[in-house]
Amino acid sequence: MVDSEWWTLEDVYDRLPNFYSGEFISDMSPQVLERVEKCHAYLANLIATKDVTLYGVNTGFGSLASTRIPDDKLSELQYKLLISHACGVGDDVPEFIVRMMLLLKAKALGQGHSAVNPRTIERLLDFLDSDVIPVVPCQGSLGASGDLAPLSHLVIPMIGEGEVSIRGGEPVHASEALKEFGWEKLHLGPKEGLALINGTQLMLSYGVASMLRIDNLMEWANAIGAWSLEAWSGLESPFDHDIHRVRNQEGAMDVAASVRDWIEGSEKMKSPRAHVQDPYSFRCIPQVHGASLDVFIEARDLFENEINAVTDNPLVFPDEDKVISGGNFHGQPLALTLDRLTLAVHEIASISERRVFKLMSGTRHLPAFLAKDPGLNSGLMIVQYTAASLVSLNKQLTTPSSADNADSSNGQEDHVSMGANAALKLWQVIEQAEQVLAIEALCAAQASDLGSLAGLGKMSPKLQKLQDAFRVEIPFLEEDAYMSPLIESAHEFIAFNSPLELSICH
Repeated sequence: MVDSEWWTLEDVYDRLPNFYSGEFISDMSPQVLERVEKCHAYLANLIATKDVTLYGVNTGFGSLASTRIPDDKLSELQYKLLISHACGVGDDVPEFIVRMMLLLKAKALGQGHSAVNPRTIERLLDFLDSDVIPVVPCQGSLGASGDLAPLSHLVIPMIGEGEVSIRGGEPVHASEALKEFGWEKLHLGPKEGLALINGTQLMLSYGVASMLRIDNLMEWANAIGAWSLEAWSGLESPFDHDIHRVRNQEGAMDVAASVRDWIEGSEKMKSPRAHVQDPYSFRCIPQVHGASLDVFIEARDLFENEINAVTDNPLVFPDEDKVISGGNFHGQPLALTLDRLTLAVHEIASISERRVFKLMSGTRHLPAFLAKDPGLNSGLMIVQYTAASLVSLNKQLTTPSSADNADSSNGQEDHVSMGANAALKLWQVIEQAEQVLAIEALCAAQASDLGSLAGLGKMSPKLQKLQDAFRVEIPFLEEDAYMSPLIESAHEFIAFNSPLELSICH
């Protein structure tokens, strides 16, 4: 249901059908319906009773804003806007992100400043409820005026154009879905097409979905870092609370506490040490992971503000008796945040790969490349190469999209955010960071078993539960094996599990 409440990230996840298998109610609350109807009626009356020129309502778009459109062409204007702007290319946006786009577009229009007909919002919700998912190419947005091309692909099925997937099936023409569900093509009124495609819902949906993955990634980074620390006979002193208390960085304090929790009760951590310091990749886990955590926490507030925002143009204020053209569709707040998240996620993978390198080194009571019989066996030598390759690629992808610009619409739209590109890059960097952490998990688990065989003491109870759960899916390497499937299994293990839940339940 689209209601008037403030939505958090979790509210979005919970409202998505097939996301947490929750019930989806495809309607608007009475409060939302009332304000949508009021705004729609206000604009309709304004056009009918006054000779006004309103951008995007009875004018052309972009640099054609000075061209007045006759009243009998206003519906045709909106139809042509949608089909002409549906010019995306590239891979399809994942279906669960398209679902999120539908939901967040309905939420934005339901704020009551877009002057759309309630039936238009209802059709967006009908698509969600019936699992009719538009096919949306991922590329084509400059991030201002919003995500024009992707959002056009999102909504043209409502006017009988474009393609959709019905209940997860192969894409079909939208007309087949309209026929199957008995839906008529929507005939858009003034401003409705523009309201549908002005907005930030592509970059926002990628950002909101990314936050769910990053949350899990951060949990795993701390757990796997602790796993490697214990296996490599690292020191626990760098995680002492007093070190981090005197620097006053919340993220570092939280990460240090997390690592202390993971290694609590470890016999291995209490075994004698000849060394008095660890390399930065172990010693500075709180500082590095914590800095990324701080970025993640700040991003949550910005995304939640945007979830509850109105981002189309022009905006209609019935109580104030005004229609105002502005720039809320500009994706700059999102673009900068998405770029920062990309760098924050990259750093988690970067330091993880350095720990993998150290685990390969044949030191701290462990054999070279974690091979049980090194020489005859290469062990995990080349998985570090893979991790290094992924980190290098991610490093190149951290170039900020928001630093770029393109002059568009004949100079009318002369500064854009490139937020959609930032969102797509973030999604790729997360995927590759998960793979790097999966490789570290492979190495940490192998090192832990080798340490146990060498009689270095018992693992911490929580890490032992992770080890046991991991070994159900991925075996100890007695000798060289085909590694690619093992890396993929490890990737699935961390992508679809929570380390905290495994440490409690397994």
